[in-house]
Amino acid sequence: MATTLMERETGQAVIAISGLRKSYGKLTAVKHVDLEIRRGEVFGILGPNGAGKTTTLEMIEGLRKPDAGTNTVSGIDAVRQPARLKEIIGVQLQSTALFTHLTNFELLKLFSSFYQHGMTDRELEGLLAEVNLMEKKNSKVQELSGGQQQRLSIVLTLVNKPQVVFLDEPTTGLDPQARRNLWDLVRQINANGQTVVLTTHYMEEAETLCDRIAIMDHGEVLALDTPRGLINGLNLPPLITGSTVRPLPLDRVQALPGVQEARLDDAGFEIRTDQPQETLVGLLRMSTEQGLELSNLQVRSGNLEDVFINLTGRSLRS
Repeated sequence: MATTLMERETGQAVIAISGLRKSYGKLTAVKHVDLEIRRGEVFGILGPNGAGKTTTLEMIEGLRKPDAGTNTVSGIDAVRQPARLKEIIGVQLQSTALFTHLTNFELLKLFSSFYQHGMTDRELEGLLAEVNLMEKKNSKVQELSGGQQQRLSIVLTLVNKPQVVFLDEPTTGLDPQARRNLWDLVRQINANGQTVVLTTHYMEEAETLCDRIAIMDHGEVLALDTPRGLINGLNLPPLITGSTVRPLPLDRVQALPGVQEARLDDAGFEIRTDQPQETLVGLLRMSTEQGLELSNLQVRSGNLEDVFINLTGRSLRS
């Protein structure tokens, strides 16, 4: 049975991490990370490449030994009891190498055989049906599209009925439609009562899927909250963006009601204002007087990329 939002908010910690650290020579990849992840939630780790997301995940999964710190999943010590840990988790790595001479169903049966409590053939067929791959049961991996291959790699993490599913950048390289299909699969896994921990550098993905998000950079957790809590905590005024054929006069834009900050160039404009309605009225009036047509006009509040730039001083994808 799927957990409710209240159960996730008050739920017991399924993953408990304290003082986790990992270095490679002079490079410290992860610096004293403390985290608690609640049973039944979708927890996101957000950050650019090189932030320490994958190393953190590999230590939680028991795939990489930390230099310091403690790490338990459902009470199982990831360092001291790695075999027990692997029985209760499912792991989808950034890249997966599969036996190309086996069919998809044969791959599922093979992976299931690795566990004490694997699935029956009927249960495996049910998994394929749930992700719309039943018609590809007897196909081989190279015959699948990119999105289908990603769905198969995630299904392979479920053959032991794991309590916690780890997904490391599951939608990287996918087109928008395939990415949204994967989002539906993540929601479905979580609705079945399984905790999901995912890393991503797509802010929209994190905001859409995650109950809570840890923002990492340079091996540290910089902030942790719900997506809305992170955005509200930034307390940024609304942003008006748009395009024009030629730049608007900067001095007149800065003089509009409520404007706190303005950036204008040949590509368009970005205006921070605490009076968006009054600013918009003035902006439309001014563009008419200047004989300029505004296009792509948008008004939005802060988002996760604004949070990340505020915390790190750089773009989310840099």
